[in-house]
Amino acid sequence: MGDINKQNLILWADDEIDLLKPHIIFLKNKGYDVVTVTNGRDALDAMATQNFNLIILDENMPGISGLETLNRIKLSQPQVPVIMITKSEEENIMNQAIGSQIADYLIKPVNPMQILLSIKKNLHSDALVAQKATSDYQQAFMDISSHINSASTIEQWYDIYNTLVRWELTLSTTDTNMDELLRHQKHEANVAFAKFVRRNYEKWLTTDDHPLRSNEVFKTAVLPLLDKGEQVFFIVIDNFRLDQWRTISAALADLYNIDDERLYTTILPTATQYARNAIFSGLMPVDIERLFPQLWVDEDEEEGKNVNEGPLVATFLDRYRRRYSFSYNKLSDMAAGERLAASFADLDRYQLNVLVFNFVDILSHSRTESKMMRELANTESAYRDLTLSWFRNSYVYDIFRLIAQRRARIVLTTDHGTVRVDNPVKVISDRNTNTNLRYKVGKHMTYNSRQVFEIKQPKRFGLPSPNVSSAYIFAMGRDFFAYPNNYNHYVTYYTDTFQHGGISLEEMIVPLATLSPK
Repeated sequence: MGDINKQNLILWADDEIDLLKPHIIFLKNKGYDVVTVTNGRDALDAMATQNFNLIILDENMPGISGLETLNRIKLSQPQVPVIMITKSEEENIMNQAIGSQIADYLIKPVNPMQILLSIKKNLHSDALVAQKATSDYQQAFMDISSHINSASTIEQWYDIYNTLVRWELTLSTTDTNMDELLRHQKHEANVAFAKFVRRNYEKWLTTDDHPLRSNEVFKTAVLPLLDKGEQVFFIVIDNFRLDQWRTISAALADLYNIDDERLYTTILPTATQYARNAIFSGLMPVDIERLFPQLWVDEDEEEGKNVNEGPLVATFLDRYRRRYSFSYNKLSDMAAGERLAASFADLDRYQLNVLVFNFVDILSHSRTESKMMRELANTESAYRDLTLSWFRNSYVYDIFRLIAQRRARIVLTTDHGTVRVDNPVKVISDRNTNTNLRYKVGKHMTYNSRQVFEIKQPKRFGLPSPNVSSAYIFAMGRDFFAYPNNYNHYVTYYTDTFQHGGISLEEMIVPLATLSPK
């Protein structure tokens, strides 16, 4: 049994233990050491002298009862799994045993395979799952690589990214040593995806043959529900990736059904100023600047880049001649969330309520700036866990619960995702160039054109031109832009941080889900 034999010492307490010798011989032949006793007192004494990996406990024994023995075991060694066996099918006994957090509950007569299955489930499930996951991923690896090499449509890339995220979530819960291989395969996918975007991005903006884009989300997912007379909460979680959505969607299962779930492709740059403003306005950035110059904030202006989101929603509804009442709330801290939750009844009068949660974006920036946050979120899995902890333990879950009580529909999405960067690409530019590490817009930039996706005619790509000679460049895969000045310090500081603005599966392919309360 390999490593499984490291966890093979079992205590079995049953007043009819002599009748169970065939079971014990069967387990010993399977590699387990079984210590037997006939009553609860002897079981507790045995535990005082030996460290057992699992205990099998008869409920009906003379002297100390099985349930009383169970309670004492849980007080002294709560981590040891206990399988309770009983002749009784009384619900009260079953409830007491389950309430004491037993590992399993079996009713006599039991056969040896039942016992073996329960032991494996409680002692070796992690190892068995890891073995199966390793084997399955190794078999899937070549198939995924083949799909990466042959992908020619955005739908195929959606399937590839969904598959990679599924494996990432599966392998992160097991000790498989496959993490590095998967990371390499994600990098391989991002290299190919970046080439795909470079070939197709302009076509997506100029023809009808294109994936769902940021500026089409509101019209496609929100407006039809409003037109049906439903109250809608449109929730945008900033900087929210597909793997994070998969993690928190499980936590929503008690409150909501997922009526529709799809992926869409964000516009470039994958940054708030562009992608989120495009969502709320239903326009490409160049059209926002042209039609509503008072609502567009240029890169070089000090004003916040997302201060006009509420007014942009109003322009969208006006342009589509809808007179729906709406509210807009952006929540960036616990105090704002608690205030909204306390006055949530005020939102009942609106047909549309737009909520923007900024926590995940704040988390990614905090991880860059704080050593402690880097240590807390030192892996992709830990980063997801922090997101889930925020969702479960902050005001956010309360807000979802309050929406469910109102029987309202939710459309949930994000403006873009984020990618963990580790490869610096040198750029030389003047001081007026923006500071984002994944995209640059400026007049005089020097770079290796083979390392970036460059746009020299921004308006053809739906982007404003701060100056006549402005160009945009985008980092791809795990790259980030670094200046030659103080290069080593800059690279050390930003390597292994989560960034957005460029081209990667994680940044550009993001979730869009419609939820209804159960």
